[in-house]
Amino acid sequence: MIKLKTTALILSVLFSAVQLLAQDKRTYKAIDESIPTGKVINSKIGKLSFPLGYPTDKTAQMLEDEMLYINAVNAYNNTIQGASLWALRKGFASIGVNDGDFIVSPEMVDGKALMLTANMDTYYFWGNVDLSNGPLVVETPPNVLGILDDFWFNWISDFGLAGPDKGQGGKFLIIPQGYEGDLPEGGYNICHAKTNLVTVLGRMFLVDNSTETSINTVKEHLKVYPYVEGAHGTSVAKYLSGEAPLARPSDKGELKLVDVSGKDFNTLPPADYNHFIYINELIQSQPVGALSPEIAGQLAALGIVKGKEFNPSEKQKQILTKAVQVANAYSRTAAMGALPNNKSRYYEESSSWYNPLFDGGYTFMTPPPEIGEKGEVIPYPSDGARKLAARTSFFYLATGITPAMCMRLTGIGSQYLVGATDSEGNALNGKNTYKLTLPPNIPQERFWSTTIYDNQTRSMIQTDQRYPRAGSQSYPSSAAEANEDGSITIYYGPNKPEGVADGNWVQTIPNKGWFQIIRCYSPSKGFFDKSWRPSEVELVK
Repeated sequence: MIKLKTTALILSVLFSAVQLLAQDKRTYKAIDESIPTGKVINSKIGKLSFPLGYPTDKTAQMLEDEMLYINAVNAYNNTIQGASLWALRKGFASIGVNDGDFIVSPEMVDGKALMLTANMDTYYFWGNVDLSNGPLVVETPPNVLGILDDFWFNWISDFGLAGPDKGQGGKFLIIPQGYEGDLPEGGYNICHAKTNLVTVLGRMFLVDNSTETSINTVKEHLKVYPYVEGAHGTSVAKYLSGEAPLARPSDKGELKLVDVSGKDFNTLPPADYNHFIYINELIQSQPVGALSPEIAGQLAALGIVKGKEFNPSEKQKQILTKAVQVANAYSRTAAMGALPNNKSRYYEESSSWYNPLFDGGYTFMTPPPEIGEKGEVIPYPSDGARKLAARTSFFYLATGITPAMCMRLTGIGSQYLVGATDSEGNALNGKNTYKLTLPPNIPQERFWSTTIYDNQTRSMIQTDQRYPRAGSQSYPSSAAEANEDGSITIYYGPNKPEGVADGNWVQTIPNKGWFQIIRCYSPSKGFFDKSWRPSEVELVK
C-alpha cells in the first residue's frame, strides 16, 4: 500500500513538472548584438572579463587606470593655456615682476627670453592684475594694440586700436565674479572676468624706428588702481536717490615697470608631470566656475579639485607622467601643423603655411566672419563643436587671444602665417640654408616681419644674432632690402651667404629644428583674398 502511494506521488510530481515545462515554452526577443558586453574582451589594454556581465576585480582596476590615463591626456591638451599663463606669472615673478607690475621692452624682447613666440617688432608692456580685493581700473595708453584675457586665456576685451577706445586710450573697469557693489553710470569700459587674475598685454609700434615715444606714452598713461564705488562715473543724483554712495577717486599710485630687454628668464609651461602641479595651483587660486564643467570634470578625475589636496599615489603619478608624454607629443604635432588631418592650412593642402585660428576663430568654434563688399559681416554657421586640435595647437605655440588676431578686417589688428617645413614637406634643419621669397606689395599698412623660433622652446632661437628676425623696420636690427622687382628674399642658415645683406639673413643652429611666423600688422586685402602669398621655403643646395 505504501509502495503504491509513493509511486503515485512520484508520478504526480513528474506530471506537474511536465506541465510546468510545457507552460514555460516561452520565446524571448533576441537582444541586438550591439548591446551586450562580451564575457571576454581582448582590448588594447589587455583581457577584460565580464562573467555574468559583471567585471572581475582585475578588470575594474585596469579600466579605472586606463580612464585615469585618458582623462589625463585630455586634461593636458585642454588646459595648456592655463599652465602657460601660470608659468608666465612664475617667470615674471622670477625677475621681480609681481601681480600689478609690468614688464616693458625698450630694446625689444630678444632671444634670451623664453617666451612663447614673442615678437621683437613691437614695444611690449605686460602684467597680471589681481581682482581678489575687488574691481580694478586699468587706464590704457593711446595707439596700442592691447588685450585683456582671463587666466584661462579667455578673451575679455581689446583695448587700443581694436578696442572700444579706438586707439585713443581709455579706462577699463574689470569686475570679478560675484561682485555685488555699485557700478558707475559712465566713464568706463566695463569688463567682466571669470578669474581673479587677469593678464594685460599691450603692444606699441615704433615711431621713426624708435621705441622712445612708446616708452614715454606708457609711463604717462598706463595706470592700475582699485575702483571706488561712488567716485568717478557716479552722479550726485544717484547718490541723492540712495542708489550709490559718494566717494573720492582712488589714489592711482606709482606703477612698477621692469625693463626686460636682454634679460634671461623663463615663462614656458612644463611638459611633464609638473603640468598638473601648475594646474592644481591655478585651480586653487581662482574661483569655482572659472573653468567649464567638462574640463573641470576631467581634472577632478585626476584629483584636482578646488579646495581639496592634490595627492596622487605613486601609481597614479606614473600614469599621469605617461599620459603627459603622449599628450605633449600630440600637442607638439598639432602645433607644428603636422597632423595628417590638419584643418589649419591657409592655402592649399600642399602648402606649408598654416594658421590655427582660421579654423575656429578666437573661440575655436567658427571661422572668423567674412566681410562683404559693402562692409557687411557674413558669419559662418556654427556646428556647435569646439575645434579642440586648433585650440591645443594655438596655445602650445602662442600667448594672448583676441578677435583682432583672426578677423578679416583690413587695416586693423595683426595676421600670422606659421611655417615649419620646406617645400618638400621636410622639417627645417638649422644645418641647411633655405630661402623665402616675399612677392612685392606685402599686405600690411604698418609693418611686416618674419621671426624664427626654436621647435623645442617655441621661443626665439638663440644664436649670435640677438634678434632672429627680418622685416620692414630698421629697428632693432637692419631692415630687409628689396630686389629690383620689389620682391624680398630672406635667407636662413648657419652662415650668411655671400652677397646677402645683413637684414636679409637670419641665423640658425646646425641640427636644431626651427619654424617661423610671418606677421602683417594692419593687414591689407591681399592677405585675406590670398592674391598675395609667400613662396614655400626652398632648400638652397
